[in-house]
Amino acid sequence: MSNLAVVVLAAGEGTRMKSATPKVLHRIAGLELIGHVLSTATSLSAHKVVAVLRHERERLESYVSAFYPNVAIAEQDEIPGTGRAVEAALAELAHFDGDVVVLSGDVPLLDVESIGSLVEIHRELGNKATLVSTVLDNPHGYGRIVRDRGELIGIVEQKDASDSERDIQEVNAGVYVFDAQALRDTLERVGTNNAQGEKYLTDVVGILIQAGHKVSAHQITDKWLVAGINDRVQLSEVEAELNRRIVTAWQMAGVTIQEPSSTWIDVTVSLGRDVTLLPGTRLHGLTTIGEGSIIGPDTTLTDVEVGEGVRINRTDATSSKIYSGATVGPFAFIRPGTELGADGKIGAFVETKNAQIGKGAKVPHLSYVGDASIGEGSNIGAGTIFANYDGVNKHRTEIGKQARTGSGNVFVAPVKVGDGAYTAAGSTIRRDVEPGALALNPAAQKNLAGWVIQNRPGSKSAIAATDTE
Repeated sequence: MSNLAVVVLAAGEGTRMKSATPKVLHRIAGLELIGHVLSTATSLSAHKVVAVLRHERERLESYVSAFYPNVAIAEQDEIPGTGRAVEAALAELAHFDGDVVVLSGDVPLLDVESIGSLVEIHRELGNKATLVSTVLDNPHGYGRIVRDRGELIGIVEQKDASDSERDIQEVNAGVYVFDAQALRDTLERVGTNNAQGEKYLTDVVGILIQAGHKVSAHQITDKWLVAGINDRVQLSEVEAELNRRIVTAWQMAGVTIQEPSSTWIDVTVSLGRDVTLLPGTRLHGLTTIGEGSIIGPDTTLTDVEVGEGVRINRTDATSSKIYSGATVGPFAFIRPGTELGADGKIGAFVETKNAQIGKGAKVPHLSYVGDASIGEGSNIGAGTIFANYDGVNKHRTEIGKQARTGSGNVFVAPVKVGDGAYTAAGSTIRRDVEPGALALNPAAQKNLAGWVIQNRPGSKSAIAATDTE
């Protein structure tokens, strides 16, 4: 949109969250609240986006600068109120002459389309100010929209409202479009003579109306788009609604989701066509799922790249790559740095970390594979441990292609097992194994006859042994 600037208000402390984390840094669907708002703001192709900060400024500025480096930062001083916050932002827009959109950093669901419609209405009507309102069953805490025969005549805050005004259910949603020059001129006239001693942005609307300028309130029927967050209850309610919309959108895009109520998908996740998500699936971060893969039930993937036709069952995986045709689980723990090759397998009760498992290679069950590479087509026996830590440093184990390792092996890193080599069951491998060799620890088995009867007399084992004799 041409000749447009956006101001995002994020200076408040958010005391009702009762948290050491600033309110707008709490997360829903994989993004901080302010991240949702700034993503929308920067998608408007505006002349400039300004975030107004105060409480925990350094922490917030660090976040904004890291993820939204083109957003300007303004700091609100000790004078409280949304009007003062916008004044601080206008200092960053000193020579801007257009329309200014004002958004709240704790209203994360408002989308580009809705803001675009608001700007269009504002310009078509030739308004000096246009704001968004909505109707709530319980309007407590919100500023009320006051009308006379349908025309907007002002906004009154909850603490300043009369009893009759508090009965009004149409509320101010805190989203505005202002003519920049009218906003500058009017803010200079706004004082702090009210119940909270704040400089209200809403007073700008009243002053403009009294001066005879065109101002209107655009009522939005989808109240979730303008739902603000002040406490943990509202946080969870908005998150649930956003997740419902994300799930519905993926269903409409060709993804089967068996139990939407137990499936959670971040806004940053990407899913291919004909993916199936089973109950209890949670997909976070930059996770991508290839076409035709089946995920779940009871699976959590965070920043995981999954190929086509993959099956992942009852698994927790983070920062890993699972290539096409592979299978994982059930009850697998996939830690960062794991790569499972095409048609490979990580089976039941297997933990991996920083492990590269080749095409068609298998770690079927009951094993730990850390700091290791396993070649194409190799098979790791049940109950195998890759002992990668010597108490000070981590070391790697390398298993060649088409190798077969026995059950109950321990590979004491650093060690290499060559292509096509075998290791016998119960072996502890401390030295390199050349290609095609069989490695084993040839300790002879010794049986001590009568040991139980002599050393555990009267025990159930001894009685059983005696009966057997």
